[in-house]
Amino acid sequence: MAKIRVVVVDDSALVRSLLTEIINRQPDMTCVGAAADPLVAREMIRETSPDVITLDVEMPRMDGLEFLSRLMRLRPMPVVMVSTLTEQGAEITLRALEMGAVDFVAKPRIGVSAGLQELAGDIVDKIRVAAAAHVRRLAPTPAGNTRVPNATPAASAPAEPARAPLPRLSTEKIICIGASTGGTEAIREVLTPMPADAPAIVITQHMPAGFTTSFANRLDSLCKIRVQEARDGQRILPGHAYIAPGGRHLRIDRSGSNYVAVVEDTEPVNRHRPSVEVLFRSAARILGPNAIGIMLTGMGGDGAAAMREMKDAGSYNYVQDEASCVVFGMPRMAIQHGAAHEVLPLGQIAPAVLTRLASAPAGVRHRI
Repeated sequence: MAKIRVVVVDDSALVRSLLTEIINRQPDMTCVGAAADPLVAREMIRETSPDVITLDVEMPRMDGLEFLSRLMRLRPMPVVMVSTLTEQGAEITLRALEMGAVDFVAKPRIGVSAGLQELAGDIVDKIRVAAAAHVRRLAPTPAGNTRVPNATPAASAPAEPARAPLPRLSTEKIICIGASTGGTEAIREVLTPMPADAPAIVITQHMPAGFTTSFANRLDSLCKIRVQEARDGQRILPGHAYIAPGGRHLRIDRSGSNYVAVVEDTEPVNRHRPSVEVLFRSAARILGPNAIGIMLTGMGGDGAAAMREMKDAGSYNYVQDEASCVVFGMPRMAIQHGAAHEVLPLGQIAPAVLTRLASAPAGVRHRI
């Protein structure tokens, strides 16, 4: 079986050495080159034709974003960004994911050697996932347009028609979203069509501490609804989206007649914190038929079993299809568990949810 060929691009000689060592320890991958800056990397890529690139965000002569932009326009390939745990690093990383990077590794600012060794398992897992990921060519688009990664024209969302406000009943639903690799852009694609009167939305995206604040702020600037990191004990309200803070679980609970967010530091579930399983299991228990489940792109199977619990409790569930996923792991597992009512291209999920909400029959639901 051919090994995964990796090129490391980082201006730090220490980081290049550490990443090369970590990669070469794996029986299924090999580092075929290490470059100190993007200009050297450009020639190295031409000569070695790697399967995956690890790319530092902050680089000399040409910064990582500029290099990524050129790469994804001219020669798209899987890229794992290496970012520092800073606010600026988080914002740049989110831009890189928007441009088509598959995933990122958050390296520590101090204790780099020990820190990267501790992250070795995570680094090589992300390289393996990246090697099998669907990547897209970056192309200029008019301001305000969205793109569906690797989708056919049929997968694109139709222009949203003029519509009446959603029925009051629909605001008593809660939309629950789970995502991992490729999820930051997929979540944006689902949230931006949501009107200001949309039901409350709760989201678990696999992301480390230090990145979800920037992620929430970026979405808030793009959406009609308000988007924020979830805070423990806050009411879950229509017209708002709540994102699980990086490194902490998010679940839903009841306080009297209200739904509230619970943010906690309990043990990882399915190796993840935050875990989609935790959010979806709480939705099955607390929301029942008031839940709408959405499973988006991501590696592994986190949340699949709990999404089936949601379905059994009366929720209606949407799962992203393989063609539009960066990684089809979590959606595939949800389908295998029998959790999906509909499997749709990414661009069709938000319109399908809104159509279902607008046609919901009258009835009694929990107040929020």
